[in-house]
Amino acid sequence: MTKKIRIAVVDKDRCQPKKCSQECVKYCPKVRTGAEDTIVIKDKAEISEELCVGCGICVKKCPFKAITIVGLPHELEGKEVHRYGKNGFVLYGLPIPRKGYVVGLLGPNGTGKTTAVKILTGQLKPNLGKEEATWEEIFERFAGTELLNYFKDLAEGKIRVSVKPQYIEAIPRVYKGKVIDLLKRADELGILDEMVEKLELKNCLHRDVKDLSGGELQRIAIAGCLMKDADFYFLDEITSYLDIYQRMNCAKVIRERAENKSVLIVEHDLAILDMLADFVHISYGEPGVYGIITNAKGVRVGINQYLRGYLAEENVRIREKPIEFDIFQPRQDVSEKILVEYPSFTKTLNGFRLEAEAGDIRCEEVLGVVGKNATGKSTFVKILAGVLKDDEEKVKLNVRVSYKPQYVKADVSMEVGAFLRKINPMIDSSYYKTEFIKPLGLDKLMDRNLDELSGGELQRVAIVACLLREADLYLLDEPSAHLDVEQRIEVARIIRRFALNFSKSVLVVDHDIYLIDMVSDRLMVFQGEPGKRGIARKPMGMREGMNTFLADLGITFRRDEETKRPRVNKIGSRLDREQKAKGEYYYYF
Repeated sequence: MTKKIRIAVVDKDRCQPKKCSQECVKYCPKVRTGAEDTIVIKDKAEISEELCVGCGICVKKCPFKAITIVGLPHELEGKEVHRYGKNGFVLYGLPIPRKGYVVGLLGPNGTGKTTAVKILTGQLKPNLGKEEATWEEIFERFAGTELLNYFKDLAEGKIRVSVKPQYIEAIPRVYKGKVIDLLKRADELGILDEMVEKLELKNCLHRDVKDLSGGELQRIAIAGCLMKDADFYFLDEITSYLDIYQRMNCAKVIRERAENKSVLIVEHDLAILDMLADFVHISYGEPGVYGIITNAKGVRVGINQYLRGYLAEENVRIREKPIEFDIFQPRQDVSEKILVEYPSFTKTLNGFRLEAEAGDIRCEEVLGVVGKNATGKSTFVKILAGVLKDDEEKVKLNVRVSYKPQYVKADVSMEVGAFLRKINPMIDSSYYKTEFIKPLGLDKLMDRNLDELSGGELQRVAIVACLLREADLYLLDEPSAHLDVEQRIEVARIIRRFALNFSKSVLVVDHDIYLIDMVSDRLMVFQGEPGKRGIARKPMGMREGMNTFLADLGITFRRDEETKRPRVNKIGSRLDREQKAKGEYYYYF
């Protein structure tokens, strides 16, 4: 049996010794060496990992769920890359930038991806698990690896880095002014005009940054990053708020930059990661406790191992069950019982005109909504939700509606638990804990304030809050934003089970093809000219809808032979040409 090393992690934000009876200390077996106890309460709890026997009593006794104790394989001992103080999060392993290639980093949130990037970009000096490490010690640790020369150049200031941050919503808070002025400041390579054309930024150049949509902010952030004269480019979540056409467009631009530079991306859209990356590193572990980053794998092999939940080379199972894709798509057993019908209508807004065909939403169905950005999807949903009125005020659904908007923010300073109980007191029942709270990790957030949550945490709370409300129709606009792969899969599973178990109707707008593919019974396709005119087609079957949508984009999909996951065919490939000739853009067999 492999010997284990033990690590104890204390969440300093959650540990509040003055507000509890300190039972973690009282019930600890108190293994002693001299006068030192296993657990000592100072300002916060501190645990001696050398003395801890791993009984787990303190974990169960802590009322704030601030303590975690885990055992790790002996092989990891002494291989710590960075640790955030005593009893803090610890990272093992790093991804390796490769000149001329795009390297992907894939894994759950909270397993060290951001820490790894901070180290590689020079924002954080690795401490090797100690209080501080010298560069000589760092060089010795990575001697004989591809990272040795990288760290030597980093220590000497020879590496220039350019970073696109994860949360692009913060850009308007740190920069005031016109888009064109921001991009001119970032343009160190003299490629502003080229980037504006390739990323389709012409229409927003003379607008204020604060007035931009999420998709426009994302493309501007990508452009700003790639126009820097750097050796290493890091891009964190390039797909949030972008439609699939824009995602593919950005992927092409990023690949061009990687011709003679090192590019590292963190991305949760597996279809885009599969198309963009050459290699992928998997991060796994216990979120907020420890993270392990594997050696590089071929992108197809790495993604498939990640979905199966078993890393063959490491002989490690990272998930109890594999993520499986329905090979019987598209579904044909859609309910014929209609919940609500809506008439054809128009909506004119700031020079944009939406034209919606008459349609219906059926009982116990999940209706997926896809289309390019700025073709009216969010406007359509807001009209159904009653947030906006159509031009002639024809839309009157006469059903109870629960709505999660595209952009989620904390409007109140309240604990998550109190917020959810106010919506539905049954949140503490075993059913809701099993179906909603634990799968999305909200049990660890219940005592935290809404205004302290990250974008991904707030998104998960908003999704559950939407589904907890008593309604007939549930509208979720971009629920996948800022969620990792596991969380997106869980959201898809929760939405489907919710619709079936409670006989509810759900409408989901999203750009993640994996999520739409797994969750939808029927599909609505939005067409038109972005920013000027949108056409909301009536709901149709999945095959008809996806063929219509993908034909507009000019791309074809196939299933991976091993995992049955969606994969984008390379444009112009034999299979791509064959599917287009037959008019079968969606899973041609």
